Amino acid sequence: MGMLAAPGLAGVIVGHTAVSTVEESGDGLFYRGYDVAELARETSFEEVAHLLIYHELPRAERLAQYHMQLTGQRGLPDPLKSILEQLPRDAHPMDVVRTAVSALGCIEPETSGREVQSIAARLLAILPSMLLYWHHFHGRGVRIQTDTEAPDIASHFLCLLHGRLPQELSRKTVDASLILYAEHEFNASTFNARVTTSTLSDVYSALTSAIGTLRGPLHGGANEAAMELLAEFSSPDEAEREIMRCLRGKRLIMGFGHRVYKRRDPRSDIIKDYARRLAEANGRQDLFAISERIEHVMRREKGLFPNLDFYSASAYHLCGIPTSLFTPLFVVSRMSGWIAHIMEQRRDNKLIRPLAEYRGPPPRPVMPLRERSP
Repeated sequence: MGMLAAPGLAGVIVGHTAVSTVEESGDGLFYRGYDVAELARETSFEEVAHLLIYHELPRAERLAQYHMQLTGQRGLPDPLKSILEQLPRDAHPMDVVRTAVSALGCIEPETSGREVQSIAARLLAILPSMLLYWHHFHGRGVRIQTDTEAPDIASHFLCLLHGRLPQELSRKTVDASLILYAEHEFNASTFNARVTTSTLSDVYSALTSAIGTLRGPLHGGANEAAMELLAEFSSPDEAEREIMRCLRGKRLIMGFGHRVYKRRDPRSDIIKDYARRLAEANGRQDLFAISERIEHVMRREKGLFPNLDFYSASAYHLCGIPTSLFTPLFVVSRMSGWIAHIMEQRRDNKLIRPLAEYRGPPPRPVMPLRERSP
């Protein structure tokens, strides 16, 4: 008897990692041994990025050095500015980020002696600059300066977006979301990055593969889809009626359930609390009430729980982030996890080449052209 195929590789162990793990019970997520909930409560995204890339949380002196390294690399090279200006105004921002990262690989290539950690720092620093330079150039016709005074990546992103330093609640919300989105073991985009890395390709190629994978609505794009859904409703009662209609019509409701969590997404309650606090601070309790009603209906009707994407949608919206920028912000976060996995794959590399179950026709002869049936 032949080997059994596993659609979507569900339940198949395809490698080893020390970067992160989902608790066997499905109730927890750990980055290099640390509970993500505790990390979101006690640390910053820069500390978590350091943990993923360098294996340990930094001490105070090292963290200060890391901040200086990141804040000093926010500027865009002129050739990249030119490329961003020439991209279409109506391009999806994920396509812009994918193209910009690939272009940076030509402008600042990975060369012998250049450590991946230094490329990681450059990318973490420059990603918000890339995205928002394009956003403002095509939206307002303005070439923004990207070397802001913002002390961290979350406030740098919001400062570039809004032209001013953010309020603390918005900054903390984005910072916490970056921590929560930073890493998730062998998810689709990370696995794609490892597949590309396994061919001995360069780091930018692996990251471009990952970004293209994250673009899909079944992976990173789910938070955009969740916000588009929330925007359809003006009240909780309307939301319940329309969600019930959608369920009867077999419409997929994005932001619920998860391939590796069975009872709850341990990240969801954390971002939900930020969404609630932002709703109260901005007088948008209606949006939070609509979200909670949809959560209730999905639990009652389908037994599904909200994943990280669902409440991230309203949290980002209440931070003034356009919906089209939700998934690119995910890229800023997950870049840290991707880099960690690329480095891990390189340390113990073997070309990733799975088998396939063939379901085509049996062997058959090639008929001469004149004898083939019409």
